[in-house]
Amino acid sequence: MLRRIYAIFVGRNREFARDRSTLAWNLVLPVVLVFGLSFALDGERDEYRVGVLQDSAEIDTAAHPFLNTRYIRFVPYANRDEALKKVERHQLDLLLDLGPPVRYWINPDAAKGYFLEFALLQSTATDDAQVEKQEVTGAAVRYADWILPGILGMNMMFSCLFGVGYVVVRYRKNGFLKRLRATPLTSLEFITAQVASRMVLIMAITVFVYTGTHLLLGTRMEGSFLTLFLVGLVGAISMVSLGLVVSARVTSEELAGGLLNMINWPMMMLSGVWFSLEGTGPVVQQVSKIFPLTHVLDAARAVMLDGATLSDVAPALGALTLMSIIFLVIGAKVFRWGPE
Repeated sequence: MLRRIYAIFVGRNREFARDRSTLAWNLVLPVVLVFGLSFALDGERDEYRVGVLQDSAEIDTAAHPFLNTRYIRFVPYANRDEALKKVERHQLDLLLDLGPPVRYWINPDAAKGYFLEFALLQSTATDDAQVEKQEVTGAAVRYADWILPGILGMNMMFSCLFGVGYVVVRYRKNGFLKRLRATPLTSLEFITAQVASRMVLIMAITVFVYTGTHLLLGTRMEGSFLTLFLVGLVGAISMVSLGLVVSARVTSEELAGGLLNMINWPMMMLSGVWFSLEGTGPVVQQVSKIFPLTHVLDAARAVMLDGATLSDVAPALGALTLMSIIFLVIGAKVFRWGPE
């Protein structure tokens, strides 16, 4: 069994290595995106962000005049320590606790915090109640630090889904799978070899790209490299498994491409690749959790930006593992060798 899996594994790796254009695309695209976006958008946001300490997910604008200020995005937070960490890293411009008493936290090194403090004090100028101020210091998280996991995750997503889903459909269409069926190879063995092959290739590419950008841009890394690698590994397995589900029975490359794009684009838009989902509706945040990429990016950013340990990201790894098992079982059950 292991010899058969190994033979398919080696054959798929050689096929990928010989496809120079695909290999170059997987290496060059994420590097170009990270460098381009980091230099073009680093430190720039179009609006002010204020955290509001409250248990409710909805901001009650009637609770304080400041909450009606235009051009400010108010984001509710139930956990004060989490919100303060974002103020420390300039991810929030100001944190507000309506109390009583009314308190706020700002980073004295944040320019936007200075103007928001002025606006807050102006809105309470006619109020006799005292407003307590506290300062939080810390270095800013650059856009390059935040976007790097998103770019790497997006590249992993496209490589895993198209690199397996599209290829398996092509194998089926040109009769390669039909020839394999005449061998002792089982569908589970074939799927396992495909998962292992793509997993090794995409992890090698991801490690190479991450190492290069990390060294050249000096991106933040607060946690363990081993934990980050494990997050990427489990995430790659889950997305490869998802690609196999799509390709298990499809015989048309055009249909496979359409189905994969129906998965790729919603996942890319709702998993936090380009922008944070904080402040979006609770429905959007819950829907985003059905995508493997969401758990990968949340865990990777927690390790890189917050120094999360293996136990901290264990829930995300558990969700990804469960998804992988479900996708592999479904893929093996419905897999067919030929187009008929």
